[in-house]
Amino acid sequence: MTRAWISLIAIVAIGAALVGAPLAQPKEVVIGVLYPMSGNAAQVGIDCVNAVKLAADIVNTDHDLNMPLSKGEGLPGLGGAKIRLVVVDHQGKPDVGQAEAERLVTQEKVHALFGAYFSGVTQTIAQVAERNGIPHLNAESSSPALTERGLKWFFRTSPHDGHFSQAMFDFMRDLEKRRNVKIKSVAIMHEATQFGSDSAKVQEELAKKAGYEVATKITYRDKATNLDAEVGKLKAANADVLLPSSYTNDAILFIRTAKNLDYNPRLLIAQNAGWTDPTFLKEMGKDAEGHITRAPFALDMAAKKPMITQVNELFKKTGGRDISDAPARAFTGFITLADAINRAKSTDPEAIRKALVATNIPADQLIMPWNGVKFDEKGQNSGVRAILQQAQGGKYVTIYPFDLAAADVVYPLPAWKDRK
Repeated sequence: MTRAWISLIAIVAIGAALVGAPLAQPKEVVIGVLYPMSGNAAQVGIDCVNAVKLAADIVNTDHDLNMPLSKGEGLPGLGGAKIRLVVVDHQGKPDVGQAEAERLVTQEKVHALFGAYFSGVTQTIAQVAERNGIPHLNAESSSPALTERGLKWFFRTSPHDGHFSQAMFDFMRDLEKRRNVKIKSVAIMHEATQFGSDSAKVQEELAKKAGYEVATKITYRDKATNLDAEVGKLKAANADVLLPSSYTNDAILFIRTAKNLDYNPRLLIAQNAGWTDPTFLKEMGKDAEGHITRAPFALDMAAKKPMITQVNELFKKTGGRDISDAPARAFTGFITLADAINRAKSTDPEAIRKALVATNIPADQLIMPWNGVKFDEKGQNSGVRAILQQAQGGKYVTIYPFDLAAADVVYPLPAWKDRK
């Protein structure tokens, strides 16, 4: 028998053996993580990245927590494979987010994308994921349109502005009954990116449905340097309630301008964003007293959810501060993605996508006040529940729903001259 024949027989034998052999499990699962770590929302982005790092550590090492994948090391469905993060800064710019997402998919060969806080940036990343057929899980972006575009690969664990805004109007209705007061009008102020525009659209629709007059609706460019004209219009409209949608720097500028021009509505209910950045309360101090913001998370619910305290202590070791709204959502979203990859028992994109579709995490395994995590046909978590918090004594406390409240609502807002 010739040497060539011997070689051929050996190759065929090896091939036959491999056909029946199980595929080798990957040693690591690579996730591309995109957040703004520079720019006007840098602190929020850094906090979210720290939350993701904590979630990955909980999966990769053994922890005694009542949540998916906390016990044991790695992903048992993939033979103990560990999660490796590739973190990038999209700077809050949609074009940078798109370019970085492309690089993560084509060069870093990530198995899934995660992020990215700003709705406008999330939209461009979702398009990259859709073109490349790779799962993209988002945990914070609140534009309702993100789950209305028929995307196959996009999933969102957090409430969107429709859920949050509905909670605002439910609160106003219930406050009227509780305090025997009448709210007649609202003013809407929003920055001009997708987040602000979609938020304002939903709020205007809900206001008309609830029978409140929309006294004025003001749009301004994000990263504004002067809001005198806008605040002047708000003061002239004199609506009972102001509904602002602004990121951190704009929210700070608005309050300073409102104080300077002595503008003071009876209620201010913010669409999250800048109002829940830890930098905001630190900068504003007593000037933010009485301001209300929507949220899906609050530390003061720890009495009813002890796991919040456990996770917060771990987060403080990673992030150096208490966990807040956006990083709590990032943490929950990442655990959800890891859980799906583990159940997929594969890094195949379609297998992960199908596992996400089948997600069903119960409420008692979450730090959020939700009914669970279960995605509808659009990729939106149907188990969400929104809450409202109010700045009282230099910190946020839960005031609504009233059955979850840690404190009674301060109403109306104190006048500027009475804030001490």
